[in-house]
Amino acid sequence: MSINVRYFASLREHMGKADDRLEADLAKTVGEVWACVSKDMDMPANTLCAINMEYVDAGHVVKDGDEVAFFPPVTGG
Repeated sequence: MSINVRYFASLREHMGKADDRLEADLAKTVGEVWACVSKDMDMPANTLCAINMEYVDAGHVVKDGDEVAFFPPVTGG
């Protein structure tokens, strides 16, 4: 029973890896997933979060088998 965690763009560089796997019983929300995988580092400001390719906030509940993704904010110009 696990949650797949993915990091994109500068967050991948910040974390030093592209993905993680977390036991599902260690986190109940997206914010708790971040706390577990980052060893309690603060989530960078304006980080976008998604569960199964749908944007959510850090308080969204996660469950076994979910894919949680973290993206830095995207800008264009």
